[in-house]
Amino acid sequence: QVQLVESGGGLVQSGGSLRLSCAASTRTFSIYSMGWFRQAPGKDREFVAAITWRGPNTYYAGSVKGRFTISRDNAKNMVYLQMNSLKPEDTAVYYCAAEPWGNYAALKGDYWGQGTQVTVSA
Repeated sequence: QVQLVESGGGLVQSGGSLRLSCAASTRTFSIYSMGWFRQAPGKDREFVAAITWRGPNTYYAGSVKGRFTISRDNAKNMVYLQMNSLKPEDTAVYYCAAEPWGNYAALKGDYWGQGTQVTVSA
């Protein structure tokens, strides 16, 4: 069982930046591939970014590639999402997900956080 708690969401103007954090409560954090997903009002949840459990390999949705950066700190059981050049269409609830030995290019997520709201104003 893994508990995930996101933080760092908020209101930002278009072109601004935010850094989301996800804290994982597990003694075996390093075996989990981690990812970020988002869900906008009236839309399905969509994949944003993922990072592999065993190294620095990352994978991004085309809509955020070059603007968002996912990273992890295994010593602190943390995963981050640095979001730059934010656009109004990035507005959504952002969720952290974990999957043991997950394929970072096809992460589905076995464990989920409660989500954090990101709102980008025009």
